[in-house]
Amino acid sequence: MSGAQADCVLCREAGGLPVWQGAQLRVIRAQEDGFPAFYRVIWTAHVAEFSDLSQADRLTCMAVVAEVERVLRAQLQPTKINLAALGNMVPHLHWHVIARYEWDSHFPAPVWASPLRARALDRQAQLLQELAACDAAIAQALAPWA
Repeated sequence: MSGAQADCVLCREAGGLPVWQGAQLRVIRAQEDGFPAFYRVIWTAHVAEFSDLSQADRLTCMAVVAEVERVLRAQLQPTKINLAALGNMVPHLHWHVIARYEWDSHFPAPVWASPLRARALDRQAQLLQELAACDAAIAQALAPWA
């Protein structure tokens, strides 16, 4: 695994609102307009691909992704959870864990597609009120990986 790279935004910056930090990974809440419950699990060392990790590290990474998904489902009761590991814009391994709702502007299309309807601002505001408790639950659930 490579060390930090100065030209990599995820090596230089948190990448969003910090939720939890472990030795190998961190979880942030991304500031994605229109998608308040959009989280990222970011591998700390600069690696570009999932297969760059050892088998043990891949298991750790996916266990943390699954735990974030579990907490989002329990805390926020979304219609669906989307998982993605694209890395086309930022070649630093990270997983998107996104709570999706039938009322969101893009559902059932991906968050990166064109909107299908206007935003439900009242529902987004309500969801925003739940995120501090959700963040705390994620941090608590990830304590074993600290």
